[in-house]
Amino acid sequence: MGKRECNGLWLRVILGGMILANGLAARANEPSQESYFLNSAKADLADWPDRILEDSGDTFFRADNICALLLAGGASIAMHQNADKEIAEHLDKDATFHGFADESLNVLGFPGTHFAATSLWYALAAERQDKFNKERAWTMMTALAVTGLVSTGLKAVRDNETPNDRSWAWPSGHTSSSFTVASVLDEFYGPKVGIPAYVLASVVAYRMMDTGDHWASDVVFGATLGWVVGHTIAGKHKNLEFAGFKVLPYAGTAEATVIGIGLIKEF
Repeated sequence: MGKRECNGLWLRVILGGMILANGLAARANEPSQESYFLNSAKADLADWPDRILEDSGDTFFRADNICALLLAGGASIAMHQNADKEIAEHLDKDATFHGFADESLNVLGFPGTHFAATSLWYALAAERQDKFNKERAWTMMTALAVTGLVSTGLKAVRDNETPNDRSWAWPSGHTSSSFTVASVLDEFYGPKVGIPAYVLASVVAYRMMDTGDHWASDVVFGATLGWVVGHTIAGKHKNLEFAGFKVLPYAGTAEATVIGIGLIKEF
């Protein structure tokens, strides 16, 4: 994504936030109806910077995650020597996506689309006072924020050109964000949801190479980054469930020490 496109993205995000804020303010001023969304958003946004920092530390200071990212980074460097140009030339001769399919995948893989969909998920859950889904939506939002911040920072540092001569190529933001979404959904809902999400994320990644928007090395590292962030943050915050009950560890000392699990459900 080029600098102009990046600036355009942030402008759309800011404008969208202003429109949403005006709507929430109007809703909050209605005396007959309490905005659970507004109250939840205020509380969560106040704690969000600390949560982002904490989850970022838990993600990027894990030995296995560091190893995965270093391997992906090394592969990116190796690929950029020769393989990137060969792959780009091959795809340029026989492009797969055109017209509506191309634009549809571009929108589906766009980080702004992911933030918008997650915001809607969060808003609906908050208004229904559905704490379970509200927390999952906020976890998705946090994972997307961490991925977006890291991707943007790496783009600014690397600042290389894409095959179609746009700036800020490495890593692919569309790919990293798409794989973050797929990884979080996989952690929360298992392979029945995770596998289709990974397939769609992979198609988005292929589209980024097919259209010349990114090198193959940009996509490889972006996919790894999204996978690492999504699985780590969602795995940290998800609750183990059984038949609709939250499963929590239990320890008690009545007549004898007892260690087991407890099942909790809100009615």
